[in-house]
Amino acid sequence: MGSFHTVTLIVFLSLASSTGLQIEAQGIKSARLLDLVIRDYTFQSYDRFFGTGKLHAVSLPANLSGIKVDTVRFRCGSLRRYGAKVSEFHLGTGVTVNPCVERVLIVAQNLGSNWSSIYYDNYELSGYQLISPVLGLLAYNAGDNINFSSPFELGIQAGKDPIKIDFRNTTKLNATTGIIPLCARFERDGKVTLANQASPNVCVSTRQGHFGLVIESPLMPMKKQVSKWKIAVGSSIGAALGAFLLTLLLIAIFVKVKKKARMEELERRAYEEEALQVSMVGHVRAPTASVTRTVPIIEHEYTPPPH
Repeated sequence: MGSFHTVTLIVFLSLASSTGLQIEAQGIKSARLLDLVIRDYTFQSYDRFFGTGKLHAVSLPANLSGIKVDTVRFRCGSLRRYGAKVSEFHLGTGVTVNPCVERVLIVAQNLGSNWSSIYYDNYELSGYQLISPVLGLLAYNAGDNINFSSPFELGIQAGKDPIKIDFRNTTKLNATTGIIPLCARFERDGKVTLANQASPNVCVSTRQGHFGLVIESPLMPMKKQVSKWKIAVGSSIGAALGAFLLTLLLIAIFVKVKKKARMEELERRAYEEEALQVSMVGHVRAPTASVTRTVPIIEHEYTPPPH
């Protein structure tokens, strides 16, 4: 019975550690972590014999409901010569993947209305409102046999024509409002790059990433500025506390050193006091002991001889 439980635990831990698929939805607060979870599901659900160039929909669990993921595998040379259309992304001819030996796995994400909010929470978007789901374009290594154990991300670089991101079937903005959206690109370093649209509800990019449409909205809370203020105050308090602790440490070290030096001085003086005295014998300095007179002791009582 014990061995059965051991085997069950090993299998469970292997599945959890190899893919990270046991993460609860409410625990995913990072956009980067969400990418990794989607990547793991993509590789797990991909058929090794799935045809090159054929679009494949990734099956996601209930805790990731609202996210739509499509993937397709290409030969790098064919992708460069002919380009491709993957969901809302159109890759023109001349697009390159680096590094790519032979094949690449393209992953197109549509995070929907619920999961797109993770980008608003993690990026500086104060004063702007997302009006579209966040769309992501990523690429991973995919040889003849997809390496499920160690997938790594590749870079996509547009050729002469930029990569187009089509939001026409996803945006929530009513065209009659007259507000012109801006294209938002969410960088890996936490910054947001805003640009004008190439055409209505169509954005362009020169490389892979995550994109959305935003409009100015003065009603949106300025939460990021508050967060920065808290970070600045916390950093100042942390620096002051660190300096205080360092000062205490230096004082303790100084006191210990002084105490040790005083003890050594006292020991040295005591030793010198007990050392032999030095005096002159002729022209030579020689150590001499202090004079101590030994009192004579009569071993036997003296009895005068008889007369």
